Amino acid sequence: MGEAAPLTPAPAVRVQGFGKRYRRQAAVAGVDLEVRRGEIYGLIGPDGAGKSSLMKAVAGVLAFEEGSIEMFGIRIDSEAAAERVKGRLGFMPQGLGLNLYPELSVEENIDFFARLRGVPAAEIAARKAKLLAMTRLDRFTGRPMKHLSGGMKQKLGLVCTLIHEPELIVLDEPTTGVDPVSRRDFWAILAELLREKGITALISTAYMDEAERFHRLSLMHGGRVLASGEPDAIRARTPGSVVELEAEPQVEALDRIQASLAQAESVGPRLRVFVDDAAPEAAVGTVAGLLKGLSLRDLHATTPDLEDAFVALLRRQRLVEERVVAKPRAGDGDPPGDDVAILAKDLTRDFDGFRAVDRASFTVHQGDIFGLVGANGAGKTTLIKMLTGILPPSDGEGRVAGADMHFAAQAIKARIGYTSQAFSLYQDLSVLENLRLYARIYGVARHAAGERIEQVAELTGLTGRERQLAGRLPLGIRQRLALACALVHRPRILFLDEPTSGVDPIGRRRFWDILVHLARVEQVAILITTHYMSEAEHCDRLALMHAGRIVADDPPAALKQALREEAGELLEVATDRPLAAMALLEQAGFAGVALFGRHIHLFARDAHTATREIQTILAGRGIGLASVTPRPPSLEDVFVYRITALEQGEQRL
Repeated sequence: MGEAAPLTPAPAVRVQGFGKRYRRQAAVAGVDLEVRRGEIYGLIGPDGAGKSSLMKAVAGVLAFEEGSIEMFGIRIDSEAAAERVKGRLGFMPQGLGLNLYPELSVEENIDFFARLRGVPAAEIAARKAKLLAMTRLDRFTGRPMKHLSGGMKQKLGLVCTLIHEPELIVLDEPTTGVDPVSRRDFWAILAELLREKGITALISTAYMDEAERFHRLSLMHGGRVLASGEPDAIRARTPGSVVELEAEPQVEALDRIQASLAQAESVGPRLRVFVDDAAPEAAVGTVAGLLKGLSLRDLHATTPDLEDAFVALLRRQRLVEERVVAKPRAGDGDPPGDDVAILAKDLTRDFDGFRAVDRASFTVHQGDIFGLVGANGAGKTTLIKMLTGILPPSDGEGRVAGADMHFAAQAIKARIGYTSQAFSLYQDLSVLENLRLYARIYGVARHAAGERIEQVAELTGLTGRERQLAGRLPLGIRQRLALACALVHRPRILFLDEPTSGVDPIGRRRFWDILVHLARVEQVAILITTHYMSEAEHCDRLALMHAGRIVADDPPAALKQALREEAGELLEVATDRPLAAMALLEQAGFAGVALFGRHIHLFARDAHTATREIQTILAGRGIGLASVTPRPPSLEDVFVYRITALEQGEQRL
């Protein structure tokens, strides 16, 4: 990078042949990696990939059976060796606020960790003030940790990890379950620490869209490393092109493509297809040839992202199961009937003077996939509880599946399916036993239950697994069992609360294949909450919630276009000294400046004018400019821009 601490023969971390077993089960095997000083190194992979075991071993809190770990040139093979480096290390375990004390306030938690880490009393105040300002927690110093949002807990955990100014920080999934604004804040903090302190970071995540932010990374699956290196180098290992298009009818187009190409998915109104080993023009020709006779719009090639590369790697190493979505069969699903599945009008819910949901209004039609996104504490869960009949509204009205929310809570519960993030399965029952139990709970007639169970098992790819215990299923399969249980009574509406958290990209794509089938073929209305902004792209419409209010309700494409009109074009700046360049561009007043690995993202009203201005600014400080490239904005960009603007407006009041 040209700005990090000088490289030395001893990297910050060197792992060789690492292996960890739990009883007879190998959690991690044969892992090699090297973290250079002054870089942000990522471990990417789903739950069960082995990330946490490796992170804990590096942090010195987990014994291991195979291989070796060195930190700053010191082999960690005894308690004495670990003691020699612990003052140079900061570790933040997985879980919201897991390293904090819930009854203590923000300031009391920081003071406790400062004393525990031996920070000189004369330095605590200055360090605390700096970190509180950086994390925007300075207005909440007296608030008990237990009353913080998920994002605030994670930022406080980071402050407590950094208070003794470690050279290396080990952060295990610090952004899981955290809203996109807090995630963006988190990465901004790391960029500032890298710029000011030259800190080294080893960070794990299940979010593939965060992979671009790492200098280098390792993709993990099943306890092994599939690939390591810079993001562009990993992409190069799976040559091919992505083709995007809109096609009518969409279901037929997707069936045709998936019959010939292994990596294709529906993303809202678009189809997204990865064509192996094909140049862009050839890939477009291949897809167009498969769809002869159908109506095609906006057919074009684009650059594969890291998730495309990860999925391709899994496929090529035969680490994925066969596609599972069943073909539609006559009679599947209830007829849509009333086109309006959910109608909310000024729904409001108060708790002891606190307004959790404030006059929320929206409509969901049968066959729609409707996304509900918002920061932790925005009111999403309360809104869902009102819609599902669990909580009565304080004010407003609504109809769900044709029933009035005020008077027909039981009727609503019988007509909807619900899958929570925790998956309400019986771990010691088999797949078939879980399905039979839910069929009885939902009142499915005995003579119809067997056929319906067979249908949902086929739809969700559980055929052949009926006798396996739910508790022993991989996370992605367990998730599909929870969905099958929610579908066994043929609901007209499906509520899904962050159903794919921690699931690998293949599992998420399989899950979305099923949801698209349910919506497009069986006309089931789906309301889903998610923190994966890439996943939110699949929705037909998105409602963005902030402080209990719905502040936007539009298709993803319309939200992105509104961002372009308001903020300008998103530009990616490549330079030989990104940290120094980032500081200069922030000082120059560019909007949305953020570090993405070795590149900088920002917004500009006019790309041509901005490029000349950037070149002038950087040249004046002797910083080389490699390129300025327009990029399509993501839904994360939309979310962060809108919520940040609202928060800033509230602070000015």
